[in-house]
Amino acid sequence: MKLGIALIAAALLTASPLLAQTPPGAAQQKPAPVQPGQTAATAPAAPAEKLDPAKDKAIRHLLDITGESKEGQNISAGMTQQVHSVMGRSIPPDQLSKFMDTFVAKFSAGAPPNAVTDAMVAIYARHFSMEDIQAMTKFYESPVGQQMVKEMPDVSRETQTAGMQMDQKVAMQVLWGMEDEYPQLKQILPPDPSKPAPAPAPSLAPAPGSPATPPATPTPNPAPSSKPPQQ
Repeated sequence: MKLGIALIAAALLTASPLLAQTPPGAAQQKPAPVQPGQTAATAPAAPAEKLDPAKDKAIRHLLDITGESKEGQNISAGMTQQVHSVMGRSIPPDQLSKFMDTFVAKFSAGAPPNAVTDAMVAIYARHFSMEDIQAMTKFYESPVGQQMVKEMPDVSRETQTAGMQMDQKVAMQVLWGMEDEYPQLKQILPPDPSKPAPAPAPSLAPAPGSPATPPATPTPNPAPSSKPPQQ
């Protein structure tokens, strides 16, 4: 049971960013119409549109020069890393390596990275004409285009970091502003740096004008006896 839950968690962790990046209203392939006597599960899949070989080749060349042809490898590596992270909490260390070797072999056979490239080719073909592909290729083959390919991963990463920092700052300010209405937040959140620190506890020093406590009188040591010892 735990294994099944962990695998589902790993799949969702990897798939979530991909699903989140799907733009609203994106074109989706319509399923084949269901004929009488068929169900959606038994209906045949819609046949893939045959792509002009010249356009197929042009798109694959564009994916190569932009680095997007490696997307399948990146997705597979991300999935493998997530599974390793989740399984490491359930599989004993002496079995984890063998488990991952088996998983990677079966996963690669069922989801080869080139299958993602094939899907991307079909997607590009639906959204861009041959003239569009040629124009993009000309740009990305230029020095500016190659500079963009080189720098965009860092640009995207730094943009995401800056956005997260801004969002976290605003989120904390909103939560601090809700502490009076929800006092339980004070037990969860760090102190609000914009509010003054709480006053220190009052000291136990005597009030001005009150008699000071006299110092304790030391107890005198008993004087030695002057009587001679008895015989």
